[in-house]
Amino acid sequence: MKGSIHFRKDRGYYYVSWMHKGKPYKIYKYNGEYIYHIKIAEKLLSCMQGDKESGFFRIEKYTREVPTDVVPYLRTWIKLQEAHLSPATYRDYLNSTNNHLIPWFKKHPLNLHEIRYDTLCQLLDDIKREGKGKLNVMYCLRRCLDYAWKSGRILALPPFPEKRLYGIEPKPIQWVSEERQVKIIQAIPEEHQPIFWWLKYHLRRPSEAMALYKEDYDEATDSFIIRRAFSSKKLVEHTKTHKIHFIPCHSEFKPIMERMPKTFGPYFFTNPTGRLKGQHYQHDYLVDLWHKACGAVGEAIDMYAGLKHSSCSQYVNEKGLSIDELQMLTDHARRDSVMQYASVQLEAKRRILERKVIPLGEIRGKESGK
Repeated sequence: MKGSIHFRKDRGYYYVSWMHKGKPYKIYKYNGEYIYHIKIAEKLLSCMQGDKESGFFRIEKYTREVPTDVVPYLRTWIKLQEAHLSPATYRDYLNSTNNHLIPWFKKHPLNLHEIRYDTLCQLLDDIKREGKGKLNVMYCLRRCLDYAWKSGRILALPPFPEKRLYGIEPKPIQWVSEERQVKIIQAIPEEHQPIFWWLKYHLRRPSEAMALYKEDYDEATDSFIIRRAFSSKKLVEHTKTHKIHFIPCHSEFKPIMERMPKTFGPYFFTNPTGRLKGQHYQHDYLVDLWHKACGAVGEAIDMYAGLKHSSCSQYVNEKGLSIDELQMLTDHARRDSVMQYASVQLEAKRRILERKVIPLGEIRGKESGK
C-alpha cells in the first residue's frame, strides 16, 4: 500500500511520507495539528490511502497549500470571473467577495475542503445585510465552491443553509392600473415618450429598450429581436438571461413608431436632449423623466414597477389573461417567475367568483332536447 510513517526525533512528531506524480511529500499535520502520536499518523495514512483507492485523492487536501486556502482562492476566482460575467453581476460578486466573504474568512481561517454546513450557517448569521443581500453573498460563495469542485479542489459541494433561514420576506407587487399608467406616460415630454410606450406594450426591461438597434426591428415579421442589453452602463451582446427573444410589435405602438423622427445612429431609441446628442438613453435619465411625470400626476411608483410590473398585472387583473398566457408574453423560462403576478389578481378572482354557472341538470336537459 502507498505511503509510509516516519518519526522525527529532533522535533518529536510523526509524519507521513507520500510520493505523488513523481514528487515526494512529507505530511506533518492532521487537522491542523502536528502528529505526536503514532495512532494519529496511522489514521492520516489510512485517509490518504482511502482517497487514493476511491479516485478522489488531492495532495492539496493534506499539504494545505495556499491555493486551497479560502481567502487566496476567493481572490484568484473573482479575477477569473470578470471575463465571463455581465458588468452588473461582476460588480455584485466583487462586493460580496471583498466586503463580506474575505473579511469573514480572515477571521475564520479555513481550507476549502473544511467548509461545512455549520460553517455556512455561521457565515450567514454574521453577514451584515438583509434577506436578499445575504442570499447574494451566499450565492457568490456557492459559485466559487462549485468552481472549486469542478476543478478538483474539493471532493463535494457542501449543503447550503435552507432558504427559510435567510429571512426573506416576500413583497407584494406594486402596480398601477392602465388608466393611471397612461397618465404618467402622457405627462412625460412628448419627444421622450416613445421608449416608455414601447416598454409599456412589450413587457421588457429598460436596459433592453436602451440597447435596441434599428436592425432589431424586423419589418417582414413586424417584430423586435431582443438580443442585447446594458449592464452597469456597459453594452453587452446578450440579455440578462443570455437568451434571444422575439417580440411581436404591438399594434398600439405602430403609429407611435411611425411618428418617431429619423436618426442617423444605430439605436432604435435616441435621446434628443441628452448630453450625447443622437445617442442611446441612460438609465438614470429615464428614471428622472419617470419620477418627474409621477410627481406631475400625483403618483409614487418606481419606473420598473410602473411599466413592466404594471403591464403584466394589468394583463391578469384587467384583461383576463391566465398566468400561462402571461408567461408566453414575457418569455419567462420558469412559471414561478410569473406567479408573483398571481398574488395580485384580485379582479381575476372576482370574475371567477361572479361567473354564472349553469347547473349540470340544465346542461343535460338541453343536450337531450328537453
